[in-house]
Amino acid sequence: MATMAECRSALDRLSDSLAGADGDVRSAAALDRSLSCHIKDLDITFTGRLADGRIRVLDTVEGPPREKAEIRLAMTGNDLVAMVDGELNFARAWGSGRVRLEAGFRDLLRLKSLL
Repeated sequence: MATMAECRSALDRLSDSLAGADGDVRSAAALDRSLSCHIKDLDITFTGRLADGRIRVLDTVEGPPREKAEIRLAMTGNDLVAMVDGELNFARAWGSGRVRLEAGFRDLLRLKSLL
């Protein structure tokens, strides 16, 4: 099981990847939205913002998110680390229910290029 520190590190690496992306991925990551990532097996939630092409983690809380973020993710810590390391395809994990992504319809359309 991935630790809280490993999950936080994975989010930081994902943020760095988004910041260095080009084209459609950079455009999709240019949203300014509140963001939460619930790590189900650790029962913690990272909260923050997706802004200027980066993920900024502002807080870590126990349990599910206390407020409804505009973009909401939920998965296990191992799945988060595997996706960021390129070992798990996000679209397949989302399609199979291993990863949950919730957002407004327009945001989902923009985020599809990240899949």
